[in-house]
Amino acid sequence: MTERQSKLIKLVNLYQKIEVSRLAELLDVSQVTIRKDLDHLEEEGLLAREHGYALIKNANDINPRLTINYDTKLKIATKAAEMVSNGETVMLESGSTCALLAEQLAKLKKDITIITNSAYIAIRIRELPIRKVILLGGEYQKEYQGMVGPLIRKCAKEFYVDKFFVGTDGFIPESGFTCDDLMRVETMRYMADSANRTIILADSSKFTQKGVVIQSTFEEIDTICTDTGVSQDVIDILRRNNISVEIAE
Repeated sequence: MTERQSKLIKLVNLYQKIEVSRLAELLDVSQVTIRKDLDHLEEEGLLAREHGYALIKNANDINPRLTINYDTKLKIATKAAEMVSNGETVMLESGSTCALLAEQLAKLKKDITIITNSAYIAIRIRELPIRKVILLGGEYQKEYQGMVGPLIRKCAKEFYVDKFFVGTDGFIPESGFTCDDLMRVETMRYMADSANRTIILADSSKFTQKGVVIQSTFEEIDTICTDTGVSQDVIDILRRNNISVEIAE
């Protein structure tokens, strides 16, 4: 993705629906150039098109969520990929930063196997050089394009990996990390039971938000991978709870 396309995505997220002519004006390029960028981003599933407009259709879907703080999430995903060795098998949950991590693992590592509950991730990296993708079965959750529910437990317990990477929706300093979806939380816990280490990928904006369901207590987390926007107070809380903090520059 080019720098201009990244800026374009930010503008569409800001306005939710914006004219092509206005995008061209704000980015100081021709409408022809903007339309080419929009064609590419629509093909990637990162935004939608209507006659003369670019828009975000459903903010709960994973594609629009992926575009929010895209550059930062990509840096976090790249940093997380450094934690994985060539030839390793890892487990990924269905969050947007995890989808970018899957891409980075394909690009930066060799002979990686990914176990995931995310049909979105499996499809997104289908043409990339990943050794194997194992998709866990369950009830299909269309917004996240991932599998949830008790069937995940039966599938996940057949595997054991060193690292489980998972996203989050929010943070409570006294409790831990939170999520907005109970079914996803249950699925995360099933998957975490099959891993030696749980690593949360969270851009710094998540530390100012609160979800409605406790996802992980501090005792259940080994590492947080975040960006330079995280406050020192949050870093101190995490480290006091024996959580390693990796900062993506």
